[in-house]
Amino acid sequence: MQLTAPATGRTTTTPRRDADGMAVASFILGLLGLLVLNIFLGPIAIVLAAASLWRGTVRRGRALLGLTLGVADLVVLVIAMQLSNTVSWSL
Repeated sequence: MQLTAPATGRTTTTPRRDADGMAVASFILGLLGLLVLNIFLGPIAIVLAAASLWRGTVRRGRALLGLTLGVADLVVLVIAMQLSNTVSWSL
């Protein structure tokens, strides 16, 4: 007795497409984070890049760039905070 329908030859590519989308999103958020809201966009870019790499994205270079830009966002924030001697920074 079979309780489920037989498997067809159809495969889903949703996890791969989701990972590719996360890689692109991490790149864009990391790039935007260099200009505005780096305290929020930097960590989000890092998490999205790590998740897309973990899921096996085809856009590995873009995910690595998003990871690098996310870390750069936080480094820029720390440098700006040190230069202005405050907890936050403004232009």
